Amino acid sequence: MINPDRIAHKMKAIAQHEYGSTNVLKMEEVVRPVVSDNTVLIKVRGAAVHAGDWHLMRGKPFFIRFIYGGLRKPQTKILGCDVAGEVEAVGKSVTQFQPGDRVFGDLSESGFGAFAEYVCAPETAIAIIPNNLSFEEAATVPVSAVTALQGLRDVGQIQPGYKVLINGASGGVGSFAVQIAKAFGAEVTGVCSAGKVEMVKSIGADYVCNSTQAKSKLKQHYYDLILDNAAYNSPFDYFPFLKTPGTLVVVGGSMTRLFQAMFLDLVTSKIGGRKIKFLACKPNQSDLIVLKDAIEAGKIRPYVDRVYPLSEVPAAIQHLEQRQVRGKVAITVS
Repeated sequence: MINPDRIAHKMKAIAQHEYGSTNVLKMEEVVRPVVSDNTVLIKVRGAAVHAGDWHLMRGKPFFIRFIYGGLRKPQTKILGCDVAGEVEAVGKSVTQFQPGDRVFGDLSESGFGAFAEYVCAPETAIAIIPNNLSFEEAATVPVSAVTALQGLRDVGQIQPGYKVLINGASGGVGSFAVQIAKAFGAEVTGVCSAGKVEMVKSIGADYVCNSTQAKSKLKQHYYDLILDNAAYNSPFDYFPFLKTPGTLVVVGGSMTRLFQAMFLDLVTSKIGGRKIKFLACKPNQSDLIVLKDAIEAGKIRPYVDRVYPLSEVPAAIQHLEQRQVRGKVAITVS
């Protein structure tokens, strides 16, 4: 007699077998993951795309291949780390969740795989989703909102009354950072492209500056904290706007700009007063719970630009690559 537990169930997923453009992403039928003792099997209902997905898809910058494996071909076949869905099954050692729970989380340290109908995750990588969000909205929260929270709270040491400047305020991290900084009691100035000014105002920024006018419009030595989560401009562009003391937190960006920031920090650290710090985001369950509480209290809300079906993940990533997204791009999985 065949043991039904040993039957290889199948599912649909967006998979890749080589590095390249969105053309390498294909809808495939693959083996559904099997829950282990310490993991939770999630029926995916929502996912989201962000810069990490297209970096992994392309295998660029090259060092990312050393971090996630696969120098010539990707070892991570199914991308997607932002996930929201329903618990389908739990391992025997799992204590926090049970089938039917609505959960969300970040899979970046547990193998990715959100661009699929099912995925397994450690119970410590997920939390119960906010009760006032849809699955698609909840899926946009984990990576970007945790990055914004840690950049402001842990690295930037934000305090009530701080004057905070957020570069890239209309993007995924930026749109959460504006709201989180306001929740901490800061005065917030957002920098974004001209076409996104009204959007940044709508999420609570006190002041909004067109990025092409930033150098002439922003106030010298005015800001206690600058969060540069779109570090494609030189750090020298924003450093003059810091108070003494003050902190510039760099989140992502091009390698050239990151090296410039390191050099500037090396020089300024000898003088003291103004500092440059770099964020290495650490996914964790406790921060997901902090964000859940803030969202349910109405202090933070995801700003969803578009929602694509699972089959159109390539189009969603292509839209993100064009750097015209307001807030986040979500994926719905039926």
